[in-house]
Amino acid sequence: MFLNFSFANDAIGYIVEGPMDSKAILQLKEEILKKFEEHDQISLYLEDAGIDSFSIDSVIVATLFPHEHMGRFKKVAMVTNRKWIHMLTSVNTFLLGGNFKNFTTENRLEAIAWIAEA
Repeated sequence: MFLNFSFANDAIGYIVEGPMDSKAILQLKEEILKKFEEHDQISLYLEDAGIDSFSIDSVIVATLFPHEHMGRFKKVAMVTNRKWIHMLTSVNTFLLGGNFKNFTTENRLEAIAWIAEA
Protein backbone atom coordinates (compact mmCIF):
# COMPACT_ATOMS: atom_id res chain seq x y z
CA MET A 1 0.00 0.00 0.00
CA PHE A 2 1.24 3.47 -0.88
CA LEU A 3 0.42 6.84 0.52
CA ASN A 4 1.69 9.53 -1.81
CA PHE A 5 2.03 13.25 -1.31
CA SER A 6 3.66 16.16 -3.09
CA PHE A 7 6.18 18.63 -1.74
CA ALA A 8 6.15 20.68 -4.93
CA ASN A 9 5.33 20.06 -8.58
CA ASP A 10 8.61 18.22 -9.12
CA ALA A 11 8.90 16.53 -5.70
CA ILE A 12 6.81 13.59 -4.57
CA GLY A 13 6.83 11.27 -1.59
CA TYR A 14 5.66 7.73 -0.99
CA ILE A 15 5.12 6.00 2.32
CA VAL A 16 5.13 2.26 1.72
CA GLU A 17 3.74 -0.50 3.93
CA GLY A 18 2.65 -4.09 3.45
CA PRO A 19 4.30 -6.47 1.01
CA MET A 20 6.70 -5.07 -1.58
CA ASP A 21 5.96 -7.57 -4.31
CA SER A 22 5.90 -7.40 -8.10
CA LYS A 23 2.51 -5.70 -8.15
CA ALA A 24 3.53 -3.05 -5.60
CA ILE A 25 6.87 -2.18 -7.23
CA LEU A 26 5.26 -1.90 -10.68
CA GLN A 27 2.59 0.43 -9.26
CA LEU A 28 5.30 2.60 -7.66
CA LYS A 29 7.29 2.59 -10.90
CA GLU A 30 4.21 3.70 -12.89
CA GLU A 31 3.58 6.56 -10.44
CA ILE A 32 7.16 7.80 -10.82
CA LEU A 33 7.03 7.48 -14.61
CA LYS A 34 3.88 9.65 -14.62
CA LYS A 35 5.82 12.32 -12.74
CA PHE A 36 8.61 12.08 -15.35
CA GLU A 37 6.03 12.89 -18.04
CA GLU A 38 5.45 16.23 -16.30
CA HIS A 39 9.04 17.07 -15.30
CA ASP A 40 12.53 16.39 -16.69
CA GLN A 41 13.82 15.84 -13.16
CA ILE A 42 12.09 15.03 -9.88
CA SER A 43 12.95 14.70 -6.22
CA LEU A 44 11.70 11.55 -4.54
CA TYR A 45 11.01 10.71 -0.88
CA LEU A 46 10.54 7.00 -0.09
CA GLU A 47 9.68 5.81 3.41
CA ASP A 48 9.50 2.23 4.65
CA ALA A 49 6.57 2.37 7.08
CA GLY A 50 6.41 -1.33 7.82
CA ILE A 51 7.03 -3.25 4.64
CA ASP A 52 6.20 -6.87 5.50
CA SER A 53 8.28 -8.59 2.85
CA PHE A 54 10.26 -7.98 -0.32
CA SER A 55 10.11 -10.11 -3.45
CA ILE A 56 13.24 -10.62 -5.54
CA ASP A 57 11.47 -8.83 -8.42
CA SER A 58 10.89 -5.74 -6.30
CA VAL A 59 14.52 -5.55 -5.20
CA ILE A 60 15.75 -5.95 -8.80
CA VAL A 61 13.37 -3.30 -10.17
CA ALA A 62 14.18 -0.90 -7.31
CA THR A 63 17.90 -1.35 -7.97
CA LEU A 64 17.76 -1.02 -11.78
CA PHE A 65 15.13 1.72 -12.08
CA PRO A 66 17.45 4.60 -11.05
CA HIS A 67 20.04 3.35 -13.59
CA GLU A 68 17.43 3.31 -16.36
CA HIS A 69 16.53 6.91 -15.54
CA MET A 70 19.94 8.28 -14.70
CA GLY A 71 20.00 12.05 -14.47
CA ARG A 72 16.24 12.31 -13.92
CA PHE A 73 16.41 12.35 -10.13
CA LYS A 74 17.41 15.63 -8.44
CA LYS A 75 17.30 14.06 -4.99
CA VAL A 76 16.22 10.74 -3.53
CA ALA A 77 15.64 10.40 0.21
CA MET A 78 15.41 6.81 1.42
CA VAL A 79 13.86 6.59 4.88
CA THR A 80 14.22 3.21 6.54
CA ASN A 81 15.99 1.44 9.35
CA ARG A 82 16.98 -1.47 7.09
CA LYS A 83 20.74 -1.38 6.62
CA TRP A 84 20.65 -3.41 3.38
CA ILE A 85 18.40 -0.77 1.77
CA HIS A 86 20.82 1.93 2.92
CA MET A 87 23.58 -0.09 1.25
CA LEU A 88 21.66 -0.22 -2.07
CA THR A 89 21.09 3.53 -1.89
CA SER A 90 24.81 4.08 -1.27
CA VAL A 91 25.67 1.92 -4.29
CA ASN A 92 23.31 4.01 -6.45
CA THR A 93 24.98 7.18 -5.18
CA PHE A 94 28.40 5.79 -6.08
CA LEU A 95 27.41 4.45 -9.51
CA LEU A 96 25.10 7.24 -10.61
CA GLY A 97 26.76 10.17 -8.93
CA GLY A 98 23.29 11.28 -7.97
CA ASN A 99 22.04 12.98 -4.90
CA PHE A 100 20.75 9.94 -3.00
CA LYS A 101 20.66 10.11 0.78
CA ASN A 102 19.77 7.65 3.54
CA PHE A 103 17.80 8.57 6.64
CA THR A 104 16.63 6.49 9.58
CA THR A 105 12.96 6.47 10.41
CA GLU A 106 13.68 8.64 13.44
CA ASN A 107 15.13 11.29 11.09
CA ARG A 108 12.19 11.42 8.66
CA LEU A 109 11.61 15.13 9.32
CA GLU A 110 15.21 15.83 8.31
CA ALA A 111 14.59 13.85 5.11
CA ILE A 112 11.42 15.82 4.35
CA ALA A 113 13.26 19.10 4.91
CA TRP A 114 16.12 17.96 2.67
CA ILE A 115 13.77 16.99 -0.18
CA ALA A 116 11.82 20.25 0.19
CA GLU A 117 14.97 22.38 -0.19
CA ALA A 118 15.28 24.03 -3.58
